[in-house]
Amino acid sequence: MKDTPGWASPGSVPSDGQEPGATGPAEPADRPGPAQQPEDPQGPGSKWSKEQPPPGQWSAPTGSPAPGQTPPPPPPGPGWGAPPPAGPGGYGGGHPGYGAPGGYGGWGGGWGGPPPAAKPGVIPLRPLGVGEILDGAVSTMRTYWRTVLGISLTVAIVTEILVILVQGFVLNDLTSTDALNDPSASLDEVTRAMGDAMLSSSVLLLISMIGAIIATALLTTVTSRAVLGKSVTTGEAWRDARPQVLRLFGLLFLLLLMTVGLVIVGALPGILMAASGSGDAGAALTILGMLAAGIVALWLWFRFSLASPALMLEKQGIVKALSRSAKLVRGSWWRVFGIQLLATIIANIVAAIVVIPFTFLGAALSGDATTNILEGSTDLGWTFLIVSGVGSVIGSMITFPISAGVTVLLYIDQRIRREALDLELARAAGVQNYGTGTPGS
Repeated sequence: MKDTPGWASPGSVPSDGQEPGATGPAEPADRPGPAQQPEDPQGPGSKWSKEQPPPGQWSAPTGSPAPGQTPPPPPPGPGWGAPPPAGPGGYGGGHPGYGAPGGYGGWGGGWGGPPPAAKPGVIPLRPLGVGEILDGAVSTMRTYWRTVLGISLTVAIVTEILVILVQGFVLNDLTSTDALNDPSASLDEVTRAMGDAMLSSSVLLLISMIGAIIATALLTTVTSRAVLGKSVTTGEAWRDARPQVLRLFGLLFLLLLMTVGLVIVGALPGILMAASGSGDAGAALTILGMLAAGIVALWLWFRFSLASPALMLEKQGIVKALSRSAKLVRGSWWRVFGIQLLATIIANIVAAIVVIPFTFLGAALSGDATTNILEGSTDLGWTFLIVSGVGSVIGSMITFPISAGVTVLLYIDQRIRREALDLELARAAGVQNYGTGTPGS
């Protein structure tokens, strides 16, 4: 038989002992030729004796055929039909390999399907479902918890310390949002208060994003190794990710700039109209323009959402990583959007379960923090900042691995579907005979 990879249809290759192109099984050597066939008393058109044994009780010929009776045809070649029963007088006790699991059954029987995909690490090497992607991210965190939680905890602690120090020493003194709750405040005071609130939020968001970028860079390496079933230390992850960290910062900055720029461009016509004196029409146009720009920005954000793992794992530049993400997401935007949105919702729900109790605890211990929160004040007190910061650290330990893991596994899944990356992963993991129908372990 030919050693053909994959699954071939039965009889697609010639049987042993038969030349290719033959239309039937080879004739036995001792079978009488046409000149030796005895004359059939039934006539030239009849080939069978009138006396036939009951069905299923054929026996192999034990000698020369009786006069006036032609021998039965030889058994069919291997590969078709159900396995013959073994026993005396039957057509054999089975052909070697007959009835192997996953092979072809009888006529009309079901195909056993391909063998299960190799799974050297946290995911099987085949196109993944939504549950397998989420399970792979969680399995990475559970299997390699020392490295994953070590990276997440370190980044979360450093990030949260910076947030607390900046908010406690800088933002509480330089920013004030009291005018937002004062009905008698002037337009200048309200505008200044809104600017202070946006500045405070932007600074804290920027610090959090820096921490998320570093965690994503390190966890991308960990997740990619977990797919191969290989562990990696924090030091090894950092050495592998360090050359690409600056590019990753540039990539995220470019995506944010693109998003904000689109929203500003969408709102600009309405702002100009409002400035020219058409206040109501300008406000309505501003809202519609921002909504339209927000939809476009959302589409572009998820179209380029796989650029981060492409940049880290393929060692690409920023523009090439954006191009790779657009190519992988093309035709699968809704799937990529849905999976990442689901992962974000799940991660934030789990994190909120941890963060909210610490927030209430901090407000209860600090006294005035509850009133300040309700009034929109930025002066929350050190006790509240520290206690709520502990909850934020624990929440980040959960959100960082899930978000990074889902993004990396989604990137790998798209490459498996489009570029047969599973073959390269199998070779890298040392899986034997992968792709030939008999993957090893």
